[in-house]
Amino acid sequence: MDLASPVAAAQAVVPDFPGFLARIGADLPAHCILTRVDQTRAYECDGLSLYRELPPVVVLPENEAQVIALLQACREHNVPVVPRGSGTGLSGGATPHPQGVVIGLAKLNHIVRLDPQSCTAVVGPGVRNLAISEAAAPHGLYYAPDPSSQIACSIGGNVAENSGGVHCLKYGLTVHNVLRVRMVTIEGEVIELGGEAPDTPGLNLLQSFIGSEGMLGLVTEVTVRLIPSPQLARVVMASFPSVELAGQGVTRIIADGIIPAGLELMDKRSVHMVEPFVQAGYDLEAEAILLCESDGTPDEVAEEISRVETLLREVGATRLQVSTSEAERLKFWAGRKNAFPAAGRISPDYYCMDGTIPRRHLGRVLGAIAQMETEFGLRCSNVFHAGDGNLHPLILFDANQPDEVERAEAFGAAILELCVEVGGTITGEHGVGIEKINQMCTQFSREELDAFSAFKRAFDPYGLLNPLKLIPTLVRCAEYGKMHVHQGELRFPDIPRF
Repeated sequence: MDLASPVAAAQAVVPDFPGFLARIGADLPAHCILTRVDQTRAYECDGLSLYRELPPVVVLPENEAQVIALLQACREHNVPVVPRGSGTGLSGGATPHPQGVVIGLAKLNHIVRLDPQSCTAVVGPGVRNLAISEAAAPHGLYYAPDPSSQIACSIGGNVAENSGGVHCLKYGLTVHNVLRVRMVTIEGEVIELGGEAPDTPGLNLLQSFIGSEGMLGLVTEVTVRLIPSPQLARVVMASFPSVELAGQGVTRIIADGIIPAGLELMDKRSVHMVEPFVQAGYDLEAEAILLCESDGTPDEVAEEISRVETLLREVGATRLQVSTSEAERLKFWAGRKNAFPAAGRISPDYYCMDGTIPRRHLGRVLGAIAQMETEFGLRCSNVFHAGDGNLHPLILFDANQPDEVERAEAFGAAILELCVEVGGTITGEHGVGIEKINQMCTQFSREELDAFSAFKRAFDPYGLLNPLKLIPTLVRCAEYGKMHVHQGELRFPDIPRF
């Protein structure tokens, strides 16, 4: 069999489901294997509910040995594998394969070891993001990456998507806070990437594995870095008469050498969605609100807050409010972190995009998105990590109207391609999954996509790990109009279609 393409390999084999079910039935307890529709329905999508696929079987292993047995069975019986954490992902990375198995790792949810001396924690992939910080809090430590879904999302899913959060500007994404990953390959081999030492022998594959969206192996254990909790944190909430001026405020803060703990922007529509929900005291008259957090010692915070207030006044802020207590600081952030669910107050459905742009193009891109609202006939609410240019436009639509679904998808594609046009990327922290696979053709050349496929093939020559995600085929890119096709013919017509 030609294994030149992992996707081709996945489509060339026929899963042996009877043999697979018989094998795992002997290796795993019956309660870990879900096959009835009423059991598997909950796994038909992740946080991107726009795309759904009922999985033939869902398996919930309880330990690493069961994960190993599962993957060996998948390999032997040619069954595609879709790994799943808590299901909060927003790019369809955990969308089931119609002929595959969903392997949920939520039961591997134990904190194996927390060492305050080395400031590390060893956890299972099913441990919730927030649970790590809660366990570390008595030692004056916490885990820095804090996605908006941190109360529910799992650390294994964070590793798969390289998740961030409102504090990623200063403290980094998952990739900057994970020291070691223990994973199982499609052949059932256990491999450890990285380590707790300052440097580890061999190739540095850890950073490549983080963000690989389950295409290289399944995580069974993660060692994360913990950092000391700051003595004090305060937030400046600034109101602006326009989104453009708020964007200028972001630029001035960064240009002045200030790296805030968090720097987030919300437009007026977002503020009006959130304020009735959390009652954070947001300015309902402002066209945009900027949240800027400073943390450190009391003297450091006071000095930085003073500088930020001065800069924002110079840019044109119409109102400045500084949190006076920890409860008020958390209230300010609660509004930003609940922007997505609050969209349900004003729209039956929303489509959350995730693109990243150079900060200097913030005004241009937001202006273009406003024009797209008219072009596609849909509303869009903007909330984003302003400090690093990571946009999260929320396209509001009604899924009961088929034409609105199509327009929402086209709207999202246009935003992502605009991000690429101005020198940005199609994702910042949500991953590619199935949502952005067409835009991979826009951002990357065929040679680059082939290099990605070669790297996946080194880990998964059979193409069974989360196939049909992340890396588009040549045919798909040609159909999308992003690859040259000579006289209507493809160079490789035998390559399977997506």
